[in-house]
Amino acid sequence: MKFLAFLSLLSLVLQKAETASLLGEREREEQSPEEGDTYASLYVGNHTLSIEDYNEVIDLSNYEELADYGDQIPEAKISNLTLPTRTSPTSTVAQKTLSPNLTMAVPTTTGLLNSQSSHAKLRRIDLSGNSISSIHNDALRLLPALQDLILPENQLAALPVLPSGIEFLDVRLNRLQSSGIQPEAFVALKKLQFLYLANNMLDSIPGPLPLSLRSLHLQNNMIETMESDTFCDTGEHRHERRQLEDIRLDGNPINLSLFPEAYFCLPRLPVGHFT
Repeated sequence: MKFLAFLSLLSLVLQKAETASLLGEREREEQSPEEGDTYASLYVGNHTLSIEDYNEVIDLSNYEELADYGDQIPEAKISNLTLPTRTSPTSTVAQKTLSPNLTMAVPTTTGLLNSQSSHAKLRRIDLSGNSISSIHNDALRLLPALQDLILPENQLAALPVLPSGIEFLDVRLNRLQSSGIQPEAFVALKKLQFLYLANNMLDSIPGPLPLSLRSLHLQNNMIETMESDTFCDTGEHRHERRQLEDIRLDGNPINLSLFPEAYFCLPRLPVGHFT
C-alpha cells in the first residue's frame, strides 16, 4: 500500500516537472533571441515571415538583383568635367549682329587691358567689317605704340585724333567726309607710310601729308580739285617725294591734267583721269 502511494506521488511530481519544463521552453521561444541563437522569424515591415515558410536556407550574400524596378533612368556618363559659367542673374546674351550705331568710346583706365604696360605693347587694331559710326577723339590717346589701325567697311564719317606712331592707316569703304578730317591731321604722323582712304565721300585731298608717306589711295571718292602744293613744296622745285610712288585718284571726277604743277616733285604721276 505504501509502495502504491509512493508511485502515485512520484507520478504527480513528474507531471508537474514536465509541465514546468514545457512552459519554460515556450517562454524562451517567445523571448527575443540572443547572440548565438538561431533566429526563428524575419520581420519585414509589419509582416512576420516564419522560417517554417521556407524549405531551404536562402543565401543573400551574393545576390545582386534584389528587385525589378522596370524602366530605370540610364546611367549618365561624363567624359569631360566642365565648370558651369557664372552669369549675372540679370545678364542677357548679346546678339552677334552689331548695332548700326556702334560707337568706339574712350577706354577706361582700370583693368589689365587698360594698364599702361598693355598700352605700351598694343601695336595693331583691326576692326574691319563692323558697324562703327564714330570714334571718340581720346579713344586712341593711350596707345603710343600703335602702328596699324585697320577700319575698313564701317560707317565712319570722321577720324579721331591719331597716335603719332601710326604707320599703316586703312579707312576704306566708310562714309568719311573731308570735313571729318581735322586740319593737319596727318602732318604730325612722321612715321605714316600707307594711307588708304578709298571708297569714301571725300571732296578734296587731305593735307599736308608727311614726307614719310609711300602709298596714298584715294580712288572712288568725290574729289574734283587739288591745291598746287598738295604733294610738292612750290617754293623748292626739287624731288622731295621720292618715297611717294603710289598715288591712286582713279574713280574721282577730277581731271589731273589741269594741275601739272602739283606733280613736279613726284617720282611717278598719280593714277587717274588726265584728259
